[in-house]
Formats: sequence, structure tokens, C-alpha cells
Amino acid sequence: MRRLLFVLFLTLSAASATAVASRADVDIDALPKPGQFRPLPRSTDSFWRDSVPESMRRSYIECAEPYSGRPWESLPATLFAEFKANGNRTRYEKACFDKRTRLALLAMAEVMEGEGRFVGDIVDGLLSHCEETWWGLPAHYGSSIPVPDDQNVDLFNAETAGMLAWIRYVMEPQLEASAPGICRRIDAEISRRILQPALKKNYWWKKAGMNWNPWICSNWLACILICEKDRGRMAEGVGQVMAAMKAFEAAYPDDGGCDEGTGYWDRAAASLFECIRLLDAATGGRAVSVSPKARRMMEYIYKMYIGNGYCVNFADAHSNRMQAQPDIVLPMALWLGDSRMEGFAAHIAQENNLKGNPAALYVKSGNFPAFGRELFMLRSISAGLKLEPHEPQPSDVWLADLQIMAARRGGMYVAVKGGTNGESHNHNDVGSFIVYASGEPLIVDVGVGEYTAATFGKDRYSIWTMQSAYHNLPEINGTAQKEGKNYAAKVVGRKAGELTLDIAGAYPKEAEVRSWRRTVRAKATGIDITEVYELGGYKAPARLMLITPCRPVVSEKGRIVLGGCCIEYDARQVEPSVEDIGGMMDALLCGVWGDRMYRIVLTVKSDALSGKVRYRINAGSR
Repeated sequence: MRRLLFVLFLTLSAASATAVASRADVDIDALPKPGQFRPLPRSTDSFWRDSVPESMRRSYIECAEPYSGRPWESLPATLFAEFKANGNRTRYEKACFDKRTRLALLAMAEVMEGEGRFVGDIVDGLLSHCEETWWGLPAHYGSSIPVPDDQNVDLFNAETAGMLAWIRYVMEPQLEASAPGICRRIDAEISRRILQPALKKNYWWKKAGMNWNPWICSNWLACILICEKDRGRMAEGVGQVMAAMKAFEAAYPDDGGCDEGTGYWDRAAASLFECIRLLDAATGGRAVSVSPKARRMMEYIYKMYIGNGYCVNFADAHSNRMQAQPDIVLPMALWLGDSRMEGFAAHIAQENNLKGNPAALYVKSGNFPAFGRELFMLRSISAGLKLEPHEPQPSDVWLADLQIMAARRGGMYVAVKGGTNGESHNHNDVGSFIVYASGEPLIVDVGVGEYTAATFGKDRYSIWTMQSAYHNLPEINGTAQKEGKNYAAKVVGRKAGELTLDIAGAYPKEAEVRSWRRTVRAKATGIDITEVYELGGYKAPARLMLITPCRPVVSEKGRIVLGGCCIEYDARQVEPSVEDIGGMMDALLCGVWGDRMYRIVLTVKSDALSGKVRYRINAGSR
């Protein structure tokens, strides 16, 4: 009997999770022979024309046609060098991602049409990519310009390799007919840039519990199964991917929550699913299972769905709009057989007009289109389009490990987070909350702006969007929260629709705060917040911050109108003021929210060392 140790995937204990597998951990006979991996029909197969609706196929083709017949340009070294020179990473990234987007669009158009019209452009594009010195991004590289002998495996070295591997796989007959030997060239480049360095080097991301691990591994695994020519190296590579994925799952909290936020789920738990799917395809569906914890990791995305296209956006989410795409949620839902996720996937597909204009979604499915993901979605599109749309609207969600509560009462929605200030992609936001009314943002987390050198460096918390002063939190004795795992909240009490946190531990000793118990309670008529505090000394009045994209109007004492809602407070306890912070927004944030953003400050009048302040975010303006 074949020794199929794949069955242990995602089920081993945390104690064994960090070990790097050797080739002895994977039975070579369980894997396909080099060149025999067949997870999808080739582009010449009529399946793509017979099974994908005509309207969808035309969408891809028409989107790609303007990109045909244009010369392929190299990526300027001067743009690459900008990151080290001035911290700018967006100009090179745009040029890089635009080039890859073009190739992905042309390849998808050819798969959908199958007439060879785009093959010449694709061949030129593939060779142009092969001639780049390095496929990654300058923010992840050691020197100002890339050099051929430093093939560091970063996210986009792997992502580019994965895209080329899938194009090489699905179009092999057409590519070889047009340019004999091109697939051998692609295999050699992928081996040099990904397969050899990833196998030989013990990269930090192989043991990480954050998105680099599964994001890279999902692409690395595709390259192993498609491009590796030696079965021994294939088995060793698959074993290392399995060990990395075990480490990823082991590092996750039991509640399945993603501390990187919903914006990174798409390349965290979703990429874990991709690895499982590829292993299943490689072993003929005989040996892969999904653990209960991994299932919770996948379910997280719809648990954090607010409604009306919005999602909870704590941490480094670039948007509060739902970023999960049908190309991963639809196949995942069908795989899991989860009726709630199936309804959610169908809802996303319907709201984004997947059947009418899939190319529009394809273009924005990532930093550049996820070619392999799209193929797998289209393979099961007939079943996917039959799913009944249903917008998930759970009344209550509690993620005990991340200390995230979400509650829906009538038209009011609130989400609160405790946790620590040492989480991945952390903002100093322990105890912050967001409120949506009738599906629209009212009290918000601004999110994160454009990434720069400072974003992941020593100056991260000099960026205003990372600071507690620009989250919905108190400033205590003139002091903001501090970054680090030791700065954390304690859960004092919880029941359905209500959470009490002591957030004193999120502040440094300069705040002189002994306890600060914040209770957030959801009702259909509004969200009640109570602050009960005890200080060790008094230096400055406490200030309660509330961030909103709605223009606040202090209409009368005790009331601040926000559109059709309002904030009610006791004018004897606090003095309100409003600051226009729209000028602090960069282009990315303005693209999310517009150019308006305000900070409401409720300044506590009392200088007593203890007290209680209550205020309410009301569902109506009266």
C-alpha cells in the first residue's frame, strides 16, 4: 500500500509543525510523474468554449484585445532603485503589475477563444518576463537594483512564477507550436528563481503564521507540480510545502481569525485552500482533508462581512469593501460544501456581475490577475452559477482568541476588537470599534494608506493611520497607546451583543491608568458605549476619539448629527469638538473614502481620578 502521508496535512500537532520535511516524508509514488500533472484542461480543449458561458468568454476577450500588438517594455532599474533612494515603492509596483496584468489578460483571452490570435503576444510577453533580472519587488530586496545571482524568494517572485507556470501548463501545445522550446525556457527560469532557492534555503516565511507563508507556498507548489523534472526534488519540495502549511495553521488562533485583517485573508486562509486543492489534484483526491481549524480560518471571511459590500477592516486593510473575489470563494464554497459560504460566494458573484463582466473582476483580483485561480473557478463555473445568492448576516460573532465581537441589531452593526498591539500588520487599536448604520459607514477605521518604506520599518507608528489617536479610542492623560504584544486588552465580560474590555494595558505607564473598562452594547436603536475608568494621577483631560466620513454637525448640546444618525452624549460630562482630517488622506485613502474624514473629540470635563462616561451612537438623528 502506498504510504500517503498527505492525509496528515493540516492535522499534525503544533509541536511538529516547525520541522522541515525531508523527501522521506512524502512517498514519491503518490505524486504525478514530471509532466503528468493534469489538474485542468488545456487551452486547446473545447471544454473552455463549451462550458464557459458566451457572455463571460466575450468579456475576457474584449478586455484583452486593446493589449494585443503592443511592444513589451522592460522594467526600469531607476524605478526599482527609488525604494532605497526615497522610500517610494508604488511607481515600480505599478509598472511591474501592469506588465503582468497584460500577460494574464492575453492568456485568458486565448484560453477563452482558442484560435491562436493572441499566442504571438503571449510568447513575446513570456520571454520578456523571463529576461527580467528578478521577479519580486524592491521593498523585499537587499540592494538598489536586482542582480542575477540573488534570487530571493519573495511574494511576487513566487506570484510571477506561479502565473508563468499556469500559462505554460494550460497553453503548452500552442506555445510549443509557435515557439518550440519556450516551455523548457520557462521551466529553467522557474527552477533558477523559485524551485532551487526555496528548496535549499530555510526562509523565515516557511514557519510564519502570516500571509507570506501560504501565499508563496501556493505558487511554489504549483511550480513544483508543473515544472519540476526530478521526482526526488518534487517529493522534497512538496514535503517542505506541507511542513510550512502545518506551521502556518499551528500559528493561527483556534478561532480561525486572521489578525492581519480581512484584506489579507485572500492571501492567507484562501491560499491555504489553494495548497489543499493542489495536493488533492496531485494525489487524485485520495489523501487530503481539511481540519476543523482550517475550516474556521476559511469561514472567517463571511463572519466579518457587514453587508452592502462592506467588511470589517481592522489592521492593514486597504479598503472596507469586500476584497474576497469569486475566483477563490466560489471554488472554496463548493469544495467545503458550506451552504453559508455557497450563498456568500453566489452573492459576491451576483453583486459584481460575474456572469456579465468577469474580466472586470479578473483585472482587480489581486495586484495582478490570479490566472491559476481564475482557471479553477471557470472549471466549476456551471455549478457555481447555480448557487443561490444569500448575503450572510449573522446576528452575533465572537472570535475569542482575537477578541473580536460583531453584532447586528436591526439596521445597526458594530464590531469591536481587543487583542494586542503586537499583531501582524498591527495598528495601535486595542479596544477600537466601528459602527455601520443601514449598511453604510458611520464610525470607521480609516485603514492603511499607500505602502512606503516607513510602513514596515522603524517609523511605522509615526504614520497617523497606525496611531490610536486616529482610531475610536481614548487618549488618557495626554497619552496614546503603545505598540507591542505586551500592550493588550483583557476581556472583562461578554454576552450576545455586548463586550466589556479593560484596555488600560494597551497604554504605557505615562498614561497613569489603572483600569479603563469600555463596554460596547448593540441595540436596534443604537450602540451604547460606557467608559468606566480609574487613574493613578491626573495630567490632562481624557479625550474620546471618534472617526467618521460623515460631516458632523454639533446641532445642540448633547447631540452631534451624522447624516441620518447622531451621537448623543451628556454635555455635563464631555465637551465636543470636530477636526477636519481630510487633508491627511493620501490618494489611496481618498480612493476608498473620498476626500472627507473627520475626528470627533469628546473631551472629559472632570479631573477626578475615577469616573464613568456614557454616550450613544443613535440609529436616528432625533
